[in-house]
Amino acid sequence: MLGGGELAKGLVGAFQNLGLEVHVVDRYEGSPAQQVAHFSYTADIDNEKAVLDLVEHLKPQYVVPEIEGVAVEALHALHDDSSTTVVPTARACELTSDRKKLREVAESLGLPTTAYKVVENFADLEAAVEELGLPCIVKPDVATSGRGHVLVKDHDQLKDAWDNVRRGKKNSWVVAERFVDFDYEVIIMAVRSIDPETGKLATWFSEPIGYEHAQGNLVDCWQPKRMSQRAFENARSVAARISNELGGRGIFAVELFVAGDDIYFSSVTPRPSDKAMLTEATQRFSQYELHARAILGLPIDITLVSPGASALLHATEDINEVTYSGVEEALQVAETDVRLFGKPSAYPGRRMGLIMATAEDVSEARDRAAIAASRISITAAPVTPASAESEAPAVPDPEVAGSEEAGSEQAQSTE
Repeated sequence: MLGGGELAKGLVGAFQNLGLEVHVVDRYEGSPAQQVAHFSYTADIDNEKAVLDLVEHLKPQYVVPEIEGVAVEALHALHDDSSTTVVPTARACELTSDRKKLREVAESLGLPTTAYKVVENFADLEAAVEELGLPCIVKPDVATSGRGHVLVKDHDQLKDAWDNVRRGKKNSWVVAERFVDFDYEVIIMAVRSIDPETGKLATWFSEPIGYEHAQGNLVDCWQPKRMSQRAFENARSVAARISNELGGRGIFAVELFVAGDDIYFSSVTPRPSDKAMLTEATQRFSQYELHARAILGLPIDITLVSPGASALLHATEDINEVTYSGVEEALQVAETDVRLFGKPSAYPGRRMGLIMATAEDVSEARDRAAIAASRISITAAPVTPASAESEAPAVPDPEVAGSEEAGSEQAQSTE
């Protein structure tokens, strides 16, 4: 597994429940998924040689990218090696890491899209917005860590939007997209696996998931999102066409704008989505279990068992060693559950945890999630004399660190 964030952490457990041995690679030691994997490694997963060297050493049956920022050259090389399956395909991973290329594919399929401009500096963004008009949506060329759409209503907000979507990016490419007067955004999870009745590839679709962003950060989600039957059918049609084009097996998170019964394609991610983490509470099988089953060609059951909602927990400051308070109080809210991701450090806006809640209806579930989330605080751990005097851990080799012998110890390490 390339990438070891909270989504990978959920996926590790799903694979382990089906008897697979899981090796997690991330850029830093102690990532959420490394804490639970059988073996863990520290390497630059955006470096072709580092990825290929590790794959040559481990000889895995599957290589599963958990984030967009991986070496696509390595994925293409592995795709040509019949002994290793890249999930879902190397082409899918490459296309979905580049909004411009992905949009071109969507347009070639005849999917309804909005006008957009790809820019590499702030002056070009200003010019693009002048052409597209306000309001408009600004988004990173590669969407990572839950940072997505920023709605810009006037020019005074443009610089903040530029800074927000470029945060943590190696380059400065940004997409400006014409604002559609849509009613809401929605995500459809399309699951491609083998139909046991026919022995052929088939696609299943989740109940729609609604979500909201604030200042570019995902803040809450809910399922099901109410849609007209016609709109839902159109949404499934778009999801089917784009996931079929990308190919392979697995889960595809298809993001859409909805205006009445009309659907506009926004983006797709060929892996579990931050917006669908609540499926652990709402569906018979979570997105992680469905992704694992689909990769292995196992039967799929995408039944919704309860309306539900999630609220994301974000850090508000730079923290070297994180601590949480209020968990007991949060869990006193009816039908709620908490996921703390175990990230060793934080910065403003970093996603650190999740509240999930179920109820008789979505409105009540959203209220419960919001109340529980308000009771949790994310702060710096108090400094003790022992921790203050301890030496910093050795920095691992940036290319590849970790081995089968050391992996289990690394997986249990904390910072």
